Amino acid sequence: MPTTDSLKLRVLVLGSGGREHALCWKLSSSPCLEKLYALPGNPGMKELGAELLSGSVTDFQEVKKAVLANGIQLVVVGAEAPLCAGIVDFFQNDPQLADVRIFGPTRQCAQLEASKQFAKDFMQRHNIPTARYQAFTSDQLEAACRFLDEMRPPYVIKADGLAAGKGVLIEAERANAEAAIRDCFAGKFGEAGKTVVIEQFLQGIEFSLFAICDGEHYEILPIAKDYKRAFDNDLGLNTGGMGSVTPVPFITSELRKRVENQIVRPTIEGMLHDKMPYTGFLFVGLMLTPEGDPYVIEYNVRMGDPETQVVMLALEGDLLAALYRACNHALTEKTLCVSPKTFVSVSLVSQGYPEAYETKKLVSGANDKMEGVTLFHAGTALNAQGRLITSGGRVFSVCGSGNNIEEARERAYAMAQHIQFEGKRCRSDIGMDLI
Repeated sequence: MPTTDSLKLRVLVLGSGGREHALCWKLSSSPCLEKLYALPGNPGMKELGAELLSGSVTDFQEVKKAVLANGIQLVVVGAEAPLCAGIVDFFQNDPQLADVRIFGPTRQCAQLEASKQFAKDFMQRHNIPTARYQAFTSDQLEAACRFLDEMRPPYVIKADGLAAGKGVLIEAERANAEAAIRDCFAGKFGEAGKTVVIEQFLQGIEFSLFAICDGEHYEILPIAKDYKRAFDNDLGLNTGGMGSVTPVPFITSELRKRVENQIVRPTIEGMLHDKMPYTGFLFVGLMLTPEGDPYVIEYNVRMGDPETQVVMLALEGDLLAALYRACNHALTEKTLCVSPKTFVSVSLVSQGYPEAYETKKLVSGANDKMEGVTLFHAGTALNAQGRLITSGGRVFSVCGSGNNIEEARERAYAMAQHIQFEGKRCRSDIGMDLI
């Protein structure tokens, strides 16, 4: 492997959301970068100097054509769908792509996210702390409902497959829990007929840990906390992410060591032991119980959104060089460090999100600059006249930096108020619980 000092890479980021914009933002500052591409990308990435390529991230032949046509040397996969569909395997098995590095796990490894049962069975096998659970198939509806008798309410019901961060239901009433199980089997939160996992409810506070992995070694990134519910005080539907904060004040050095020793290292070693060496970003969603014990809620096989936005801002060092080393199974040295500043992100969303919402609303104020503020596009496009419009449920991730949460919040919310589009909405309490 050439030294990263002499590297000049043509890099393609797959995706179009706030997570991918944040990855592009960080990668664009690397001395190892020759040229940055995004497929399909968004207007914010174009402002960074990335060349946008048309196509779908799940059309592997289309991605291959873009890679070969542009001399891409490294592909960074943003979202879970192409990973769980096997894009890494596709690259590894195609002789024409033999010289192209792709950062992400294989389809087999991606089951950590694609199958809740696979993840829970894996954790049980390798003694990784997680909530008590049992999995049921659609022909076991009665047994699944009987299992509720062994649990205390509230009940946690999870659709087995991919559900874009929204396939978890927490029900306090027995009748509602049974209805949720039926909805999962019917395909309301994923594919019909899939397995349903019923879990013990864990009390506590959630946080998110991310790591870069090379199959054997890993480097832990800044730890963050996200806010999933649609409205203030954690009310409303689960959206996947209304904001995030890093650092997380309750993460002590002792707790960080416990999480590394009891969860991160056993996960990487467990995958290696099971002959599934894990390369890629690893997300571990964690619960810190009132007793001070960390438990795994879920794995994701990519960076989280909107945590990526604050994690990339807090990350110091050359991310591109680290990803390249990980692709070559050479992540033996820790080269990344964490900013002493605090970062808060606030998601600006379309009216009605995460349910039905309208798009193509004109945006104003997004190009204006404010001190200590970085804006990431999550769901934007340009109309025929070249004007910025909304194109998704989450439209922007507004990130403020400061010496503490109060200062970072103040900057983020000043920009959040400045940007305007019809139906704009955001939570007003991001980070308040940590002050």
